Amino acid sequence: MAREKVFAVIGLGTFGRRVCEVLAEKGGKVLAIDVKPDLVEKVKNIVTQAVLLDSTDEEALSLVPFEDVAVAVVAMGDNIEASIITTALLKRIGIPYIVARAVSDIHQQVLRQIGADEVINIEIDQGQRLAQRLISPEVLDRIPITESISLAELYVPKPFIGDTLEKLDLRKKMRVNIVSIRRVALSVDEEGNPVKNETIVFPEAGEVLLESDLLFVVGKNEDIDNFKDY
Repeated sequence: MAREKVFAVIGLGTFGRRVCEVLAEKGGKVLAIDVKPDLVEKVKNIVTQAVLLDSTDEEALSLVPFEDVAVAVVAMGDNIEASIITTALLKRIGIPYIVARAVSDIHQQVLRQIGADEVINIEIDQGQRLAQRLISPEVLDRIPITESISLAELYVPKPFIGDTLEKLDLRKKMRVNIVSIRRVALSVDEEGNPVKNETIVFPEAGEVLLESDLLFVVGKNEDIDNFKDY
């Protein structure tokens, strides 16, 4: 049985706290870390474990149970020095995937150079999107339209591969609408190199869903979650 994915969030300001909240809401196990007691206090009843420590202190950080952490989010942005040192230490510890928040182009470049796998420069609404993407990697992106309705890009659920939209009747059965399909096809050029070709399809009822298709779906958030988990 596969281990449950654990997320570490370091820096519990507005952005980091929102990442913790959404990950926890979606069922993720979250290890939250900050040097400020009041910020740790705010999330301790939300996350799996909240730890008060200075993430730039290598000795203190070595005592944190990172063994099962699959993704670490370095959420502090304003304290550039702490952000850089924390990212470097997490890389040294061996965290598989590190997402770090940047506040400038130079900050972003430095984070990339010291080993951050992904660098972002976003605020609360984007923090929510990041957390949703981490907890549901099959959803490539989700853009809120209203508080309860979103546009999501996601893979075709396996049970639907090879069926037509008419047969699936997703609007009636699952209350979601497929707006378009990004269809990816692989071919080989004259020199034998693989070439990826992408086309956008605005599907009709007889359209057959392929395994490589990426779907753009509109619906209520809970219906989109039910669809991608089908």
